[in-house]
Amino acid sequence: MNSTCLFYAFWTLAVLLTTCQHGNAEECKSGMYPPQGSTFKGVVPWYTVNLDENPVNRWDAVVKERKNELAAMVQAIKDLANNLFPSGKLMLLVDDVLPLMLDTLPYPFNQEILGISLASGVPVGEILLFNIFYEVFTVCTSVVAEDANGTLYHARNLDFGLLMGWNHKNHSWTLTDELKPLAVNLDFKRNNVTVFKSTNFAGYVGMLTGVKPNMFTLTMNERFNIDGGYIGILEWIMGKRDGMWMGFLTRTVLENATSYEDAKSRLSLTKLLAPAYFILGGNQTGQGCVITRTRLIALDVYEIKLKLGRWYVLETNYDHWDKPFILDDRRTPAMRCMNKTTQANISPKTLYDVLSTRPVLNKLTTYTTLMEVSTGSLESYLRDCPDPCSPW
Repeated sequence: MNSTCLFYAFWTLAVLLTTCQHGNAEECKSGMYPPQGSTFKGVVPWYTVNLDENPVNRWDAVVKERKNELAAMVQAIKDLANNLFPSGKLMLLVDDVLPLMLDTLPYPFNQEILGISLASGVPVGEILLFNIFYEVFTVCTSVVAEDANGTLYHARNLDFGLLMGWNHKNHSWTLTDELKPLAVNLDFKRNNVTVFKSTNFAGYVGMLTGVKPNMFTLTMNERFNIDGGYIGILEWIMGKRDGMWMGFLTRTVLENATSYEDAKSRLSLTKLLAPAYFILGGNQTGQGCVITRTRLIALDVYEIKLKLGRWYVLETNYDHWDKPFILDDRRTPAMRCMNKTTQANISPKTLYDVLSTRPVLNKLTTYTTLMEVSTGSLESYLRDCPDPCSPW
């Protein structure tokens, strides 16, 4: 069974088993910012990553402080793999075969993964597996909005852990719980100057959320497709390596792109291992778009169009020209809350309210990030969704 069919089959089963009434989206939240209450689990801490340092060592400070949490996360992944394949053969492949693939990854990512393994004491194949997970299992909500004065804001919920084990005691997803302590904000510097900032997970070298001050903001959401990331990963393992990992591409764009248009071009044209949505915001009026990608090409670039009354673009995990999957409609409540807020009142504060409204906020949500390109600001908060809450 391919991953998309398994994904939908699991959803159907979950709906039959859960008491959550996912179809009843709650009223739009207000007054949630500054973060407070039962949905707020803490501020994501900051670290500096020095790009002038040897790649093997540049993650040491982050990983050494989070090595216990990283080891716990990897163990949870191993437990899940062993439950699915009780013979233990899958983890033998991870420990014996994946390390041989490390040198096939582009520099400096291969050296960074090696360094993370050395600093954490976690075998390199398991660190590589940890990095692979984000290519195929990230479910999110991202939005770029322009206020009435032309200021651009970019916000996102990072949702992760679907199909990764349900904790019946805590009513939560196992890997979502393990992932939250790994969330970190990173200030990537070269010559003591900030190149970009990112919200990330300790041990993961790609980027899912970031801002290049005064230039652009960027998030990545998974796109479910028959020609999915699992095919790209298998091709890479089998020796076909002309596609780029999504997280490596976003990291490269944040580090090297010189403008919003340059970033849009790179994100649209680079061949990928997995289909994706790239949500990109710029630093000038009208610069905001959702790039819908196959592994080969950009199918569509959906942009802010003020003349058409489109002052924001919003993406979950479904093509904007199609209706979202009936059991996972985060788009409709998110857009309802955006429209209720209005362009005149949009701000980081009200975007946080939108992303705090169930089911946009759900059991998979690990963090909420708010970015403003003109100031280069990035702030992130760990989230929780107490019952009653949608499982996704």
